[in-house]
Amino acid sequence: MVKSKDIQMRDPFIYVDRKKGRYYLYGSTDKDVWGKGTGFDVYTSSDLENWQGPIAAFRPDSDFYSEDNFWAPEVHEYKGYYYLFATFLVKATGKRGTAILKSDSLTGPFTPHSQNIVTPHDWFSLDGTLHIDDQGTPWMIFCQEWIQIGDGAICAVRLKDDLTEAEGEPITLFSASEAKWPTSFTKEEVNAHVNYVTDGPYIYKASNGELLMLWASFVKNVYAQGVSRSVSGLITGPWKHDADPLFTSDGGHGMLFHDLEGTLQLTLHAPNQTPEERPIFIKMEEKNGVLQKC
Repeated sequence: MVKSKDIQMRDPFIYVDRKKGRYYLYGSTDKDVWGKGTGFDVYTSSDLENWQGPIAAFRPDSDFYSEDNFWAPEVHEYKGYYYLFATFLVKATGKRGTAILKSDSLTGPFTPHSQNIVTPHDWFSLDGTLHIDDQGTPWMIFCQEWIQIGDGAICAVRLKDDLTEAEGEPITLFSASEAKWPTSFTKEEVNAHVNYVTDGPYIYKASNGELLMLWASFVKNVYAQGVSRSVSGLITGPWKHDADPLFTSDGGHGMLFHDLEGTLQLTLHAPNQTPEERPIFIKMEEKNGVLQKC
């Protein structure tokens, strides 16, 4: 068994198996996430503190189209199977994007399901997440990276019903600078832009039916977690941004889940420095769409 404080992980994601009374913890688990990718591991627990693992959930074969930057896996049940959305740096293009893998087990092995990445092949994209709208249509929400466009954006694209590829062109939901809380920065070795980061979108339907989006950026070079909300209640927005971030203690790329007792929990990684990053869990309350720590 291993404690949460001893698991080096970025971008944590929890799947709750209520039938078995188990939590499944996925994340960016390579020791050097900025370099060569070896795959993704999963840990299992009954209490969010003591974990069994790591269990190899995905290991690429020699023909896999990526060998670097294996990031931000998250697993969703859809039509009787488990689908893993994750970011990869594609060898053929030198650009990042989100691909979809599939398994009939939460512990894998997951194998490629989409033909390649499902984000645009000429974009730098990352952190795709699945959202099923009220009509049953699957969408992928993802980020177009600041290193390409300066002002990082969060986008949405419809997926085919079998999740093998995108259907139609992506739409931009908003740019990071539209929110009040993120701070801009410059990085001349990358581009000449004034830059804003968007990271790790996650969609959550509040108890009042409001559609919320968690996403991460930086406040004065410190990683932070913010919240936006769809004015229309649809994934296409328009989106209104909470003025203040939800978490400002050098952590982010979070998601929300109800634990086995029904308590709302936020998980994210903190701090944001490798190799110190760890998954942390914070009990939350949500009233009329407003999130706050317990």
